Amino acid sequence: MIHKFKMFGTNIVVDVNSGSVHVFDEISFDILDFYEKLSKEQIVDKLSDKYDREEISEAVDEINDLAKKELLYCPDIYKDYMPLWDKKSVVKALCIHISHDCNLRCKYCFASTGDFGGSRTMMSPEIGKKAIDFLIKESGSRRNLELDFFGGEPLMNFDAVKIIIDYALSISEKYNKNFKFTITTNALLLKEEYKEYINKHIQNIVLSIDGREETNDRMRYRVDGTGSYKDIIGKIKDIADSRNQDNYYVRGTFTRENLDFSKDVLHLADEGFKQISVEPVVAAKDTGYDIREEDLPQLFKEYEELAHEYVKRDKEGNGFNFFHFMIDLDQGPCIAKRLSGCGSGHEYLSVTPDGDIYPCHQFVGMEEFKMGNVCEDSFERNKQNTFMKSNVYSKEECSACWAKFYCSGGCAANAYQFNNDINLPYKIGCELEKKRLECALWIKTQI
Repeated sequence: MIHKFKMFGTNIVVDVNSGSVHVFDEISFDILDFYEKLSKEQIVDKLSDKYDREEISEAVDEINDLAKKELLYCPDIYKDYMPLWDKKSVVKALCIHISHDCNLRCKYCFASTGDFGGSRTMMSPEIGKKAIDFLIKESGSRRNLELDFFGGEPLMNFDAVKIIIDYALSISEKYNKNFKFTITTNALLLKEEYKEYINKHIQNIVLSIDGREETNDRMRYRVDGTGSYKDIIGKIKDIADSRNQDNYYVRGTFTRENLDFSKDVLHLADEGFKQISVEPVVAAKDTGYDIREEDLPQLFKEYEELAHEYVKRDKEGNGFNFFHFMIDLDQGPCIAKRLSGCGSGHEYLSVTPDGDIYPCHQFVGMEEFKMGNVCEDSFERNKQNTFMKSNVYSKEECSACWAKFYCSGGCAANAYQFNNDINLPYKIGCELEKKRLECALWIKTQI
């Protein structure tokens, strides 16, 4: 399987199964439209009114050589392998819901403004320690483990965060574990004391902001309806600078109300941020700010314009990283990651303030997906196995898609939200992902 596309005058060809990416001249690019259907002589006749016959013949020979080397039209070696794959999953990451409350009331919040459809509550240190114990037990012999502190707003319960981190570190040597911590915050409560602790003990921080002030405050406002931008922009800049513009992301969401989201990305870059992620909202149909199919052409144009500016700024020495344009063509994720994605439901789980276990933070509150409780030493293996068996080949739409080894089948939670099935991908999300990948691949041809 191949995928060919043009962007800003560059002809790009992706061989899906080998992962090879090529830049083709016009003759070779046109030949690919007929390569699998016609003989060499027929291709020469077909294109002879446009190109020199000898040049066409030479180009076909070059494509034949790439195919022989399995750099084009490479067979799919993984499809037959998957039914034989008996890999046993171990849990390697937990999303710790340290707070089911928030000091913002973001309009698009999938967590029901912090309480995930339940009561507003905080995780106790004791529950957090039980979660650590669960992770150690379920991680088997895996040494490197990840803990993400999430909410709600984690800084509303920061004393518990510190106690849980201290506990994890105190037993890490005993169990031969190496913990890596992440925290996500809206930064309203961020102060010097917290910043110093985060920089010392927490490897990654995600800082929530949507871009321009009017964009941010339209969606991200306090309980009293006032915007948050002016109170957080300075704090976010300060902690990003204190980390030498590394090991963090400013993370925003764009909606139908700011389809010109590239301006929000560039606003954050102009403010000096070097690590930026602005992602499409996943909102219920007809909320008013949900992304719709008719919005896709404009969003595709936005991604292309952003990619063009991204390259321009990089060449001028003023570049930044945009999460969705970052792609590794030299090595990249292992095959397990390429086939099954983030590992939600089997390698990555979420734990609520009450100790309940869910497949990931976006499934929290859906009782049908509850998998157990860390306090009761219960964990449903059958549900874990259901998620483990979900991969690009268990999803009919994915198995035939050129982007399958990049997106790994997409988000299970989004699939369930829109299609009531973790194996039926969210179509709009798929289309946006494919456009982002095309932009990322074009960027690789330029810098």
